Amino acid sequence: MIKVIIIEDELPAQRLLKETLQEINFETNVIGCLNSIKSAVEWFQNNPHPHIVLLDIQLSDGLSFEIFKQVKVDSAIIFTTAYDEYAIQAFKVNSIDYLLKPVEKDELRTAFEKYHNYNKKYIQEQNSNIDFAELASLIKGEKTEYRKRFLIHSNESFFHLSVEDIALFYSMRGVTFAVTFEKREYPVNFSLENLKDHLQPDNFFKLNRQFIVNIDAIKRVHAYFNGKLKIEMQPSHSEEIIIGKDKAASFKRWLDR
Repeated sequence: MIKVIIIEDELPAQRLLKETLQEINFETNVIGCLNSIKSAVEWFQNNPHPHIVLLDIQLSDGLSFEIFKQVKVDSAIIFTTAYDEYAIQAFKVNSIDYLLKPVEKDELRTAFEKYHNYNKKYIQEQNSNIDFAELASLIKGEKTEYRKRFLIHSNESFFHLSVEDIALFYSMRGVTFAVTFEKREYPVNFSLENLKDHLQPDNFFKLNRQFIVNIDAIKRVHAYFNGKLKIEMQPSHSEEIIIGKDKAASFKRWLDR
């Protein structure tokens, strides 16, 4: 029996989802219907999490992404939304599925089939990789501005370094360095964690606590022991660059966009 929570602030939409669930070829049990961010956070804090959450994006008290800022949800997430096709392309890679309202029976069945084919560990990894800030900006119609250059201080002068000329960033002893494709290194005034929010995510990926790499600098990816990956860079770097097993799946999806 697949346990389901519906988070939807419109009662007619709640009823329609319940009826549609009864019509698909899966045994489901709707164990709760919630209508706000506040009620959802309280419920997840005090109850075992269900197998699947059918989640409306726009709730009465804000965007439902706020739920995940306050509580870790271990369930598979299926977004339900009335937003247009362009805006919701991000949901395709950030959840088990997304469904346009009104939800069609065949589409709901397909979403549950996807859940059936995924294991719990994959779902937990998928949830941890959801970029809710990016999704929220799409819904709000905001365009994220990413850095085009950095101001570099060198001796008693300074110059600008274009982001497109940077092969990777790495952190050592609390200092972050930008390494160009010509193998020149310059310190930048950002921590690695803060830096990733200023870089175009299609071009740069934070591999671990020490490295952010430009996709154009990745020469080859090698399988490593225990599910890890080893990155071969061009230009090469003096240290081995390893991706842990927990990030390997999201890294492969990033390469395959």
